[in-house]
Amino acid sequence: MIRIWGRPNSICTQRALWALEEVGAEYELILASATMGPGGHVSTGVAPFGIVDDAAYRAMNPNGTIPTIDDDGTVLWESNAILCYLAMTRAPEALYGGDPATLARAQAWMAWSNEHLEPPLHTLVMELVRLAPAERSADELAAGRAAILPWLGILERHLGVNDHVAGEAFSLGDITTGASVYRWLVFDLDPPAMPSIAAWQARLAEREGFRRHVRPHENHMA
Repeated sequence: MIRIWGRPNSICTQRALWALEEVGAEYELILASATMGPGGHVSTGVAPFGIVDDAAYRAMNPNGTIPTIDDDGTVLWESNAILCYLAMTRAPEALYGGDPATLARAQAWMAWSNEHLEPPLHTLVMELVRLAPAERSADELAAGRAAILPWLGILERHLGVNDHVAGEAFSLGDITTGASVYRWLVFDLDPPAMPSIAAWQARLAEREGFRRHVRPHENHMA
């Protein structure tokens, strides 16, 4: 059984959990975080789940971040690396058609999501959900919304001619990008019409891993 450390309201943890569902792996989730606890963000006085600063955890993941997995002694951190490992070792046909070019295209969109979607999404979730109300900034919220829109426009145009990010078939690239875009949609910040993204999200919503780990609103509004 794979052990995974993280929390359900972490986009990066959601990616790994979704991938575990896709490959049919048995797993155990161990709640861990430096910044979040059962009642919210540490800025509101909540105690975090912890574990990530323990010596044993830092021996696995020196960054103290989540998620981390232990697959019978194979320890990995960084969600995109975890997804690639699970795809290559357990489901190459299902998650990239066994094709190196498809894997590379998926990885390109995974890196794109981390670089361009995640920073403004982090701003949005902090300003809308996690920070104590007195610490929130309307200017930061507006800046986060403005920063993400051009990148969503790029994805909308790409999905206008592709059913999924790496081509016509579902791949691990859709896991990383799909979870991030869904969070943006949950926030409902007067989004412009993006019909290709909407159709793609509807396709992703048919997948059990998405339904279980990404779709629940409480995994984004906490």
